[in-house]
Amino acid sequence: MERGKARQRTSEKVESQLRKGVLEYCVLALMRDGPKYGVELLCKLQDTKALTTSQGTVYSLLSRLRRDELVDTAWQESASGPPRRYYSLTEAGHAALEEFAGIWPEFRDAVDHLLQPHTPHQPDPGKAHP
Repeated sequence: MERGKARQRTSEKVESQLRKGVLEYCVLALMRDGPKYGVELLCKLQDTKALTTSQGTVYSLLSRLRRDELVDTAWQESASGPPRRYYSLTEAGHAALEEFAGIWPEFRDAVDHLLQPHTPHQPDPGKAHP
């Protein structure tokens, strides 16, 4: 295998794993301000590029969120086609999103800190050492 292709596959794997870890909470965040339907969520995720995912992944996730009682659903008529199933946050969904939002900054900062190159501690030449 060519070196560049191996690096690209590794990069895709890393992105996929990161996406899997946060996708649920990003979907919940998209519903924070009101109900959304599946294709609308998919388009908003695609707008971010880093969170682009498949329709199957989004609908599977929405089904799990519904089973976990983090979202409710309601059918609404659409002016541009068949009725759409809209997803909205439950109280538990709002609480889960709030909990994630509280944890995320510290988690993000810890990862950023570890990714920054650090130089080994250099003793101060002006100080005597035991």
